[in-house]
Amino acid sequence: MNRQTSFLCLAALVAFTGCKTSTPAGTAATTAVAAEAPAVAAKPSDMYPKTEKTNHVDTYHGTQVPDPYRWLEADTAQNVAAWVKEQNQVTFNYLDKIPFREQIKQRLTQLWNYPKYGAPFREGDYYYFYKNDGLQNQAVLYRQKGLNGTPEVFLDPNKLSEDGTTSLGSLAFSKDARYAVYTTSTGGSDWRDAYVLDVATGKKLTDELHWIKFSGTSWHKDGFFYSRYAEPTQGSKLANKNEYHKVYYHKIGTPQSQDKLIWEAKEHPLRLLFASTTEDEKYLILTASEGTSNNSLYVKDLSKPNSPIVPLVETFDKEYGVVESVGDKLIVLTNQGAPKYKLVEIDLKKPQQTNWKTLVPQTDNVLNYATLVGGKLILNYMKDAATLVRVHDTAGRWLHDVQLPTLGTAGGFGGKKADQQVFYTFTSFTYPSAIYQYDIATNKSTLFRKAEVDVDMEAYETKQIFYTSKDGTKVPMFITHKKGLPLDGDNPTYLYAYGGFNSAVTPGFSISRMLWLENGGVLAIANIRGGGEYGEAWHKAGMTPNKQNVFDDFIAAAEYLQNQKYTSPQKLAIAGGSNGGLLIGAVANQRPDLFKVALPAVGVMDMLRFHKFTIGWAWVPEYGSSDDPAQFKNLLQFSPLHNIKEGVKYPATLVTTADHDDRVVPAHSFKYIATLQEKAAPGNPYLIRVDVKAGHGAGKSTTAQIAEAADTWAFTFYNMGVNPYPAQ
Repeated sequence: MNRQTSFLCLAALVAFTGCKTSTPAGTAATTAVAAEAPAVAAKPSDMYPKTEKTNHVDTYHGTQVPDPYRWLEADTAQNVAAWVKEQNQVTFNYLDKIPFREQIKQRLTQLWNYPKYGAPFREGDYYYFYKNDGLQNQAVLYRQKGLNGTPEVFLDPNKLSEDGTTSLGSLAFSKDARYAVYTTSTGGSDWRDAYVLDVATGKKLTDELHWIKFSGTSWHKDGFFYSRYAEPTQGSKLANKNEYHKVYYHKIGTPQSQDKLIWEAKEHPLRLLFASTTEDEKYLILTASEGTSNNSLYVKDLSKPNSPIVPLVETFDKEYGVVESVGDKLIVLTNQGAPKYKLVEIDLKKPQQTNWKTLVPQTDNVLNYATLVGGKLILNYMKDAATLVRVHDTAGRWLHDVQLPTLGTAGGFGGKKADQQVFYTFTSFTYPSAIYQYDIATNKSTLFRKAEVDVDMEAYETKQIFYTSKDGTKVPMFITHKKGLPLDGDNPTYLYAYGGFNSAVTPGFSISRMLWLENGGVLAIANIRGGGEYGEAWHKAGMTPNKQNVFDDFIAAAEYLQNQKYTSPQKLAIAGGSNGGLLIGAVANQRPDLFKVALPAVGVMDMLRFHKFTIGWAWVPEYGSSDDPAQFKNLLQFSPLHNIKEGVKYPATLVTTADHDDRVVPAHSFKYIATLQEKAAPGNPYLIRVDVKAGHGAGKSTTAQIAEAADTWAFTFYNMGVNPYPAQ
């Protein structure tokens, strides 16, 4: 089981920007040359629509804070929709005048057009796998009998909507593989609908469930457990605060109104409740969280009618994730007394913590997750932000390591306890995702399927360096570029980071970023504090009240790239999404002289009000809250919205967000860009691009991904004065 995923970053593995590793594709080679000075950018302040201001002022602990654009929070209001339309018109008018924008889009489309496969997994008589032929908006789920069988379509989400904006979420098969429950998202929203298929026929049953959010589905007998909220009664379903998460059991063939309430927290409306079953369906595992990390842990014996829910851990100061059960024992991944995580065994006949047994102690590397397959424990570690895989027996003894192709990221190794072969994926910055078949008994990996991408990967190199941050902390950074790159301080450079929620940024292939690299660009990924690269201590060093460390680490990365002559302030673009969008907004405010282009995506920009919307309250342990006097003072010091100064020339800025983002509501980006357009000195464009029928990133259609990537790269090259496709 994976360590608990942050609900800011959850499922944001997207093509161009995301919380963890990138996942699209890349290729070829052109020389970047200086472009003529763009006339369109001469006086961008004339382009902006007038944004109405009000006299709204909030008082926080005696401090008055104006919020003149509060009206932009009303996402369903007609005047907000009109404002978005005007802003998009300005942005696309600007982008339309970039002479090489269409060439970038064509090249990205060409690069993107190759088959992309997911790792196979076995259910009953079939192996299932996801495949995108190349430019399909959503990957299709196939199945085949045996690894050499003929594939047939099992579920095609492209048929769920005309424009490809409905995506698949979770998928779970019943123990006998007779039924499958899947969830869908419309327009990128976090809200999910659930449906049930008869596996033999592929026909959809009458079961239809709604208002599911932050939930998987876990089978028990002829039904499944899931978590949901009550149906919103008023206001906006995309912005309303989410409260009173509950766990239900749905029996196949019955209406949702008859679902049985299993677990709730009446006195704690801001708890997230999750349910899962062990493979043998004997135990129901229940966890509760009051934020994006740390949780309590409970268990219910499903083999005994009306059995109680038994607490194993009732506090919220550490993390506990059940890997699997072995008889009456649970194998649990935890950071209790182990900031880099360990495996413990809990005997449910004597579950008191004093009786817990350490199976695999903490090491120098961070333990990401573990699986129990073929009688072995396969442990996925992170060593300096790259994957290390180790195999142990069920008594915790180390047996051997899995040999990986190179420095990169491996994922998968999931399966049933009895499986003797499993699959895993491997990727790196210039290593397109490959699928390996792993024989557990022999510890041998065999290449099962490799992506065929139109790029000469041998033309590039990646190295990992360690630079020094403001307080002397050594921070790792991956740097990728063409071999033989001249260190003349004039290379277009794209610096990306995340820096929060215990989420690590590890090596991953992105087809979109290959366009940058093939045009002489440098890709730099900084593993700054706040992430999970070195365990909980690294995370806490970037949490409240230490968030400034995150910004200092990023600024130091930019200074390193310039001091080492990779680039200059006129050729440096900075990017980040979600919590990383907050990062970009904050550092652009603090050091506008250091960057030429800023690309904050779906960012948390209003640090005084983020907890008022949807799931934002869950981020309070990470950031702090303006309701607390000391935390308010800290938040006000770096909040991107509140630190834009009058008359300062900020980097050329393209904010990206989406109308269906109900994770980080688009009001953050709306208010931020309105303030930037109002206050910033002219000379650089300050624009916002609002996607429609899209959300925080997960499930975004291929068409939308390519369009956004093309616009972002075009904006970046253009404002650096670089033409990637000069006239011949």
